[in-house]
Amino acid sequence: MFGTLSEEAEVKIPASKAWALYGTLEIGKLFVGKILEAVDLGRAFLITKKSLRRSIMQTWSKKPKWWKGGFLDLGFNLYRIRIEIKENPKDDSGTSCLLKLTIEYDVKEEFAANASLVTTEPLIAIMGVANEYLLKF
Repeated sequence: MFGTLSEEAEVKIPASKAWALYGTLEIGKLFVGKILEAVDLGRAFLITKKSLRRSIMQTWSKKPKWWKGGFLDLGFNLYRIRIEIKENPKDDSGTSCLLKLTIEYDVKEEFAANASLVTTEPLIAIMGVANEYLLKF
């Protein structure tokens, strides 16, 4: 069972400034203490979620707060997150850009119920924190 979820948002910063943050794994360090308890930036991007108190993450809090293993252990063949940063075609001044978040997944039929674990909510929360940071600098 293949599926995709996608969200797009306008951000009031130039695309080059957004890329300077989103284009590196160092972005994970920005969220420690806000959304995540810990981030390990090695070969894999390992995160530990903070307790879910933020209203934007209410949907996620209805799902397991953690599980042992990754998406492969949950029956997924594919779980890919893509963030695209594009110049805003409606902004001639170059002071804003478009961020598009896409999640693509493929889950084995016998684990089809696990497709309900796929949500953009936590990533939207991460984008919100990143955008607040970028607006300050």
